[in-house]
Amino acid sequence: MKRLFITAILALSTCAFTQTNTDIHLFDVNTQNNKISVTNHKNISKSEGYDNQPSFLNDEKILYASTRNGQTDIMQYFDNYGSKVWLNFTEGGEYSPLKIPNKNAVSAVRLDKDGKQRLYSYSLSNGESTELIEDLVVAYYTWSDENTIVSAIIEGDDLNLYVTDLAEEKSRKYAIKVGRSFHKIPNSNLVSFISKKNEKQWQIKSLDPITGETRIIANTMPGIEDICWLNSKTLLSGKDSMLYKLTLKSDNNWKKVTDLSSNGITKITRLVTNSSGSKLLIAGDVNQTSKPDKTLAEIEQAKTNKKIEEEYLANTTRLSAIIQKQLDAYNSKDVNAFIGAFTEDVKLYNYPSTLLSEGKDQMRKDYIAWFNRTPDLKASVNQRIVIGNKVIDEEQVIANGKIFNTVAIYEVTNGLISKVTFMQ
Repeated sequence: MKRLFITAILALSTCAFTQTNTDIHLFDVNTQNNKISVTNHKNISKSEGYDNQPSFLNDEKILYASTRNGQTDIMQYFDNYGSKVWLNFTEGGEYSPLKIPNKNAVSAVRLDKDGKQRLYSYSLSNGESTELIEDLVVAYYTWSDENTIVSAIIEGDDLNLYVTDLAEEKSRKYAIKVGRSFHKIPNSNLVSFISKKNEKQWQIKSLDPITGETRIIANTMPGIEDICWLNSKTLLSGKDSMLYKLTLKSDNNWKKVTDLSSNGITKITRLVTNSSGSKLLIAGDVNQTSKPDKTLAEIEQAKTNKKIEEEYLANTTRLSAIIQKQLDAYNSKDVNAFIGAFTEDVKLYNYPSTLLSEGKDQMRKDYIAWFNRTPDLKASVNQRIVIGNKVIDEEQVIANGKIFNTVAIYEVTNGLISKVTFMQ
């Protein structure tokens, strides 16, 4: 019983976070003459309860773990549009979402309802999930490359560091008593991790995933295990509401950057920067008690705003599922399932208004011929945006050995696709 309890706390920290209101905060980072400033603050989650473990899918898309209906799943935030969409629909809860290098997929730690905890990949094209590491209980991790995972594995009461080679299907232990912060070190093949072997002084170490060689980089601040890399020489960390930096071979100790309490952050936990070091994500506890009491009008407006956001997310999820279902049928060349996603009078256009096809009968004939003469047919989604009843997909299509990109604008009426406009 003790081991199961420790497993739940170490891996997912749900018990700790249910008593705090954590949000995801986005900042621009400016670095000049070894001085760092953060500006343009955005609270991108703005929801009660657990929002944590953020990462960059790219400079404009952000992933984080968020709770809906009592379950933690993967949320995707679009910075360009200020919009959000749920990325997955499994029965288990997902944590620590990360982009898989060089693949149109993300990974996450899944806790299933039967208690099984494993690392999975999730296709961004169709949402399908695949178990990545068998027989090891992954708590925290990062990717060294598209085939190599560095992770903290739960063994008894400890977290121990393993390197897994997916191509060889082999895992090897390289360190014991590690923390939860794993990061690829910029401009290198190394990964940093937190060593807790010395309980009095935790250390940031580097790991060569190929050789297993480890080296000490620096000490953490006392009791602090969350860090990230701004660039190959500078680390960031946080304590309470204060952001700190440590520039290797320059700073003798951690230096204060700024106090983020004015942004509503009382305790900084997770930190991560984008690849260029120009943006910073922080998961932080939000101080509710220090805010003045809300008026009745403000409370009602907050309820209205929450209802609007919930309806928007529900509509986005519903429409995405409709479009994804027809895309899956398209890729499997299931004509009946594919045509069944459209209205009887569906119209297909080339942008802006050139009619290509009208009605399901004509569409069926056209696509049967297309499926028959294209044995390698496959379409994947690079980006999806939902606006009202329209779903805009940026798609990459493989057909007869050629690759081309297109944009498809789907219009949905009463649960079926009534119009598609293609742009090339």
